[in-house]
Amino acid sequence: MRVSNLTRRSALLSAIGAMMALAMPAASHAQGTGGSTYSVQEIVDAGHSFFGSTTGGLAKVVERAFESYGLPNGYILGQEGSGAFVAGLTYGEGEMNTKNAGSHPVFWQGPSLGLDWGGQGSRTMMLVYNLPDVNALYTRFAGVSGAAYVVAGVGMTVLTEQNMVIVPIRTGLGARLGVNAGYLKLTRNPTWNPF
Repeated sequence: MRVSNLTRRSALLSAIGAMMALAMPAASHAQGTGGSTYSVQEIVDAGHSFFGSTTGGLAKVVERAFESYGLPNGYILGQEGSGAFVAGLTYGEGEMNTKNAGSHPVFWQGPSLGLDWGGQGSRTMMLVYNLPDVNALYTRFAGVSGAAYVVAGVGMTVLTEQNMVIVPIRTGLGARLGVNAGYLKLTRNPTWNPF
């Protein structure tokens, strides 16, 4: 009997060890070390090409996002316009880039409500984290604006939906001051309906 229990225990420990060994590469890929994520330098280079010379703070904002969220597996480059007087609206369009699924058009729109007023036109880069597939992007991402990290005219906010995180990085003309809560709805096609 004792040999039988030792044999079972050894077999069980061997099976657990094998499962852990198989899970290690999957866990390291999920953390963003695979070939489907972007490095800080790749994102900064794309941002400088897109934003131009007005982005002295871009590298610092991108580094802050990487420190907080790791390596993104996609990014969006586009432009948006927004305006608010207590309630606000944002509309934008751009292109999402991924290493393993190519480029895809994306449109976004969303309402906000809070202590907020002004108008703004922005060039926008959105870092996309934990995107399981392209279709998962087309949903609503909620967040609070106004608690943003800002360096040299470049601002960053954070929007989430389940496990996915989008970090919009904006620079542009105009002023929109205050704190608001809202969401961005990302779609494949343009729409005026922010809901």
